[in-house]
Amino acid sequence: MCRAEELARRRGLTSELDEMWSCVGKKANPRWLWHAIDHQSGTGLAYVFGRRQDTVSLQQQALLAPFGITRYSTDGWGAYERHVAAEQHTVGKVYTQKIESKHINLRTRIKRLVRRTICFSKTEHMHDLVIGLFIDRYEFGRLI
Repeated sequence: MCRAEELARRRGLTSELDEMWSCVGKKANPRWLWHAIDHQSGTGLAYVFGRRQDTVSLQQQALLAPFGITRYSTDGWGAYERHVAAEQHTVGKVYTQKIESKHINLRTRIKRLVRRTICFSKTEHMHDLVIGLFIDRYEFGRLI
């Protein structure tokens, strides 16, 4: 299926958005994974790494723009409320159960994401690379 057909098929979909905390080197250097999935199928749509700031949220929204998403389900963090139209925004943990489950699976499979561990990333580049490769492989099915 070509990209145009895929985009046409996904028009009008509902997306779950969430962010997941991790750290690089020490807890004083947090790194956030901003993640978006299709609410119906649980398929990954996009992800971005960065701080927990509005600029990173806007980067994620730019990646989601081609999908024509009509509803966003979030946990109600401020960046979503500031940058997602109220008529498209649904807030509540009951609407983000699939993405929260994916984050638990990521924490279980990638020890760098576990809060108390001796396995951690020393640089942001390696942190983003390892987690990004894992997501590319298991979310998007890309063999890299």
